[in-house]
Amino acid sequence: MRFLPIFWFHRCWTRRAHTPNVASMLRYALKRLISLVISLAVASVVIFAVIEVAPGDPASFMLGVNAQEDTLAALRAELGLDVSKVQRYFNWVGGMMVGDFGTSYTYRTPVSQMIADRLWVSLPLALYALTLSTAIAFPVGIYAAARRGKPGDLTVMGATQLGIAVPNFWFAMMLVLVFAINLRWFNAGGFAGWAMGFWTGMHSLTLPAIALALPQAAILARVMRSSLLDILGEDFMRTARAKGLSRRQALWRHGVRNALIPVLTIIGLQFSFLLAGSIIIEQVFYLPGLGRLVFQAISARDLIVVESVVMLLVFAVITVNFLVDLAYAAVDPRLRSRT
Repeated sequence: MRFLPIFWFHRCWTRRAHTPNVASMLRYALKRLISLVISLAVASVVIFAVIEVAPGDPASFMLGVNAQEDTLAALRAELGLDVSKVQRYFNWVGGMMVGDFGTSYTYRTPVSQMIADRLWVSLPLALYALTLSTAIAFPVGIYAAARRGKPGDLTVMGATQLGIAVPNFWFAMMLVLVFAINLRWFNAGGFAGWAMGFWTGMHSLTLPAIALALPQAAILARVMRSSLLDILGEDFMRTARAKGLSRRQALWRHGVRNALIPVLTIIGLQFSFLLAGSIIIEQVFYLPGLGRLVFQAISARDLIVVESVVMLLVFAVITVNFLVDLAYAAVDPRLRSRT
């Protein structure tokens, strides 16, 4: 029984020590959530305003220049274009909040169904490209940092600089020329579909994923190298070496683990870019993804599709950034105190 007061004091002290951390994390998450909502609201206004001021009338585009005025008026009423822009904006936002993205002007099908069908191409493509870029960048960045100033490091830095400078659409066309036309290892374009099997679908996405992954891998490798070099100069790394660890052991046991924090942040941002920024690659390879859907909708003046897809991509980018901020704040408490 004489140990009971000590045990009780330890429990109370631990609870008090953890309560401020939980409270500060909740306050930080709430502030970031409010910022997310405000960003989405501003983004919706900007997207709607920019797309609506674009020249051209969807009804006139669909019926042609020789259409009668009463026919145009009937089609505008059917598409919901006969009301004010303010009302159309609130109808659009209100529908998205309950999962109703409206109906496509051109295809006369629910936009949500079109997005769901195309998302099964764009999302695996983004994940595939992110996996490839991470698998390439981590060992390359660690190799360059471990050989700072040596020929291996200089070679890696030159290769990553080239990877950043080369446009991904040009690189995609070179991949098609070499591996699809000359070697015939892959198809030049198109998507076989997941109904043909998982590996068949992944085979169709391999060249587009490589075209997206290599420029991102070049960026991530440079970030990994820079972050690891900063860690190698810290006092705890010298202490680890003084305790008898070899340079390689200290690098892998302590250096890589601590260098991953900024690298993981970049990975989260890259996933947002790969999901939202693959329009050109999808055009090169004729993939039925979200990027190609936006391009076709712009060509057909299908405004509701353009607005909904762009808003969905913005939502994905902002949400991923929000999750990355929370993960970063959970690892580094100093960020919570600055906000």
